[in-house]
Amino acid sequence: MQIGGLNAALTAANDSGLAQAVGIAVLSKTLDLSQQQGQQLVQMMSQSVQPNLVKHVDLRI
Repeated sequence: MQIGGLNAALTAANDSGLAQAVGIAVLSKTLDLSQQQGQQLVQMMSQSVQPNLVKHVDLRI
């Protein structure tokens, strides 16, 4: 009986270790995707800047 309990405890420990490893892998992938999207956003914003667009403003009152 003690061997069965030990085996169950080891199996549970391995399962939680696997779940933790999978969670870390998913978080790592999410971090990589977030960094890539951030770089793409910066690139898009830098391409959208048009410094000569609003150089002069005409006001009439």
